[in-house]
Amino acid sequence: MSKISGAESHIMAALWDQGAMTAEEIVQTVGPPQAWGEATVKTLINRLLKKKAIASERSGGRALYRPIVSREDYVTGESQGLLDRLFGGEIAPLVAHYARHRALSAEELARLKSLIAELETDDD
Repeated sequence: MSKISGAESHIMAALWDQGAMTAEEIVQTVGPPQAWGEATVKTLINRLLKKKAIASERSGGRALYRPIVSREDYVTGESQGLLDRLFGGEIAPLVAHYARHRALSAEELARLKSLIAELETDDD
């Protein structure tokens, strides 16, 4: 599958959140917040069809679009791409970067510590 662009991800998010939708429903959902017209949204739908990220099926004489790529697979691919491009595929430098450039709340620190403890337990 080809990479889903930032613009296309808005269409995907609508489908992940709401399930199968017609083109008109996608236009109504995604168009106004992005200031996109019908032609732009339909172009993005067609790109996603070509990338096999979504599928189209007929229902009641109208095309319904549904996601083929799961949100989890998309997030995993995007996350790994970010790690690979910016941090040599390693997580520790990413966390260190954010910790140095953005104040972590006590809640975020607690969640990170909990995650590390959980991962250490899983390794045993």
